[in-house]
Amino acid sequence: MKRIILFSIVVLSVFASNLAAQTDANREEIKRAALNYAEGWYEGNADKIESSLHPDLAKRIARSNTQGQSRLGQMSAMSLVQGTRGGFGKQTPKEQQQKDVTILDIFGNAASVKLEMQGWIDYMHIAKFNGKWVIVNVLWELKPTKAEPMKNE
Repeated sequence: MKRIILFSIVVLSVFASNLAAQTDANREEIKRAALNYAEGWYEGNADKIESSLHPDLAKRIARSNTQGQSRLGQMSAMSLVQGTRGGFGKQTPKEQQQKDVTILDIFGNAASVKLEMQGWIDYMHIAKFNGKWVIVNVLWELKPTKAEPMKNE
């Protein structure tokens, strides 16, 4: 009986250790996907940002006009890659290139991530797709300028 209990403890320890290693590896790969996105943008490196995106990516922002009417702005993976290739991100000085990644949650092959960049915040859904973590959805919001404080609605 003691052997069975000891064997069970060893098996559970190995399983827990292996699960922790997989979780740590996943966290690093998820963070790398978000950083490739941010760094690719700032570097104007279209290949780097594209490596982090699912081809069917949807990047959206909810905007309201002065009358309070809302619309949904949308970008695809292709438009984001082309914008990167255009070098718009390279206009941000190195010392202002913010790229703070916070992993909010991971469950199975899905993760929610917050990426804070110089002028906006991206809320990302990242999925393990064909063995690689890629960004599938992004909902983003512009940071307020110093002249316009953020409204809590």
